[in-house]
Amino acid sequence: MPPELTAVLALCRNLPSPPGIALRVIELAQDPEADLTTAAEIIGIDMGLSARMLRIANSPLYASRRRIENLGQALTMLGLNATISLALGFTVTEGLVAREGQPEHDLRERAWRRSILSALAANQLGHARGLRRLEELMLAGLMQDIGILALAQVQPAVYLPLLRQATDNGGLVALERQHLQCTHAEVGAWMAEHWDLPRYLQQAIGHSEDPAGDGEDTFQTCVQLSGAVADIWLDADTDAARERALEQVNSRLGLDSARFDQVLAAMHDALPTIASLFETTLLSPQRVQVLVEHASELATLRSLRQAQDAESANRRAEASEARANKLAEQAHRDALTGVLNRRQLETVLEEEFRRAGRHGWPLSVAFIDLDDFKKINDAHGHLTGDEVLREFAVKLQGELRNSDTVARFGGEEFVALLPNTTEPVALDVIRRVLANIVTTPMVTLDNGPLFVTFSAGVATQGGYERFADVQDLLRAADDVLYRSKNLGRNRVIARSPADQRTIVARDRSNAPA
Repeated sequence: MPPELTAVLALCRNLPSPPGIALRVIELAQDPEADLTTAAEIIGIDMGLSARMLRIANSPLYASRRRIENLGQALTMLGLNATISLALGFTVTEGLVAREGQPEHDLRERAWRRSILSALAANQLGHARGLRRLEELMLAGLMQDIGILALAQVQPAVYLPLLRQATDNGGLVALERQHLQCTHAEVGAWMAEHWDLPRYLQQAIGHSEDPAGDGEDTFQTCVQLSGAVADIWLDADTDAARERALEQVNSRLGLDSARFDQVLAAMHDALPTIASLFETTLLSPQRVQVLVEHASELATLRSLRQAQDAESANRRAEASEARANKLAEQAHRDALTGVLNRRQLETVLEEEFRRAGRHGWPLSVAFIDLDDFKKINDAHGHLTGDEVLREFAVKLQGELRNSDTVARFGGEEFVALLPNTTEPVALDVIRRVLANIVTTPMVTLDNGPLFVTFSAGVATQGGYERFADVQDLLRAADDVLYRSKNLGRNRVIARSPADQRTIVARDRSNAPA
């Protein structure tokens, strides 16, 4: 194409709509019960609006991993309000405004009529041949003449006389080559590529005026023949146009006269709806402005309502997520004490064990058992025993870091996980906890405060020894716990030999002479 033509085409972003479609778009915006199905039915018979929706849906603004290939996908991605807002733009107002001495409307009307008839023809021809991509085929048939509208838009002084002079589509193509050095099919394909429309549309538009060739693609053939079928309703000599179309359809698609008549009958059933689109009287600019302002106001109200509905839905979703999180958290917690339960302890311990191995830092585990807890239950009842367990869990958690984990292992047994903590430090921490616990009443009874003590064993992964898995680590801490209880309770000992020697020396020094 000539560079001066591509320069002006690059500035063309929208194409006008037929007046009937423009009014139906406004009516759609005014309808509070409008839906995407109705919008698709209206937009799907306007090549300008269809191109606009596909262009916007495939733009970076709506970037998606999935390439938008047809109008249904485009409108679903855009949503109803965005679809209506886009349709209520330049295309609608330009289609409705009447101007004195502007004859191009009649010339554009033929292109509009032909595009809709071609869409129906492509669809029905594809259906007759058993093709599956009928929606894409109808869109390709609709948009094959989009170059006509583009040329009439950007070069009206040059192109409109060619439209007026041409007696048929073949004559128009010849005049285009003579005066423009290109055809409307080439212009349409360039526009489709410039607007980043799907590749199949670029090819269908670009080859829509190609002559028949060997090994034809059936999809492309249906698009190429759809114009000839549409001309049956547009040419003055209908019978001659039908014979020409039948000859091509028979030779290129293998449809006989009976099957071709079925195609024409199906198209004929849709004609009353199409005809109504071209019976609209052009309106004054003032009337159009009133209609568009009213429709825009309703579209704004619909957007506000949608935003309110979305906000309400978000609140419900957040509340539902909060409930789900709360239930999940409750499932991880011990019902009595509120610390982690044994099942969740195993999960956390596995994670901490892997993390310690990955980073090369120590992981200490303290196995804790309340001393003589059965005596509390026997003397004061199980409710008091439960209160002691709850208070002990709170006190234990409060003595440790936020990064540490406390879990109830079962009964009066608890486990504390101390990540990145060496055995000597863990030993000091748990001994400090014991020193504070023994001086803090767990409950206050009628006869005074009730105090408890505990015994604990500490084992560390990566310190004195390395364990094969979390069960070995936990078992080691449990073994030390029972050694602690056997040594007289109310004490914390570690697994390392150094701590064992300290305990033996202390016991000997405390022994009677």
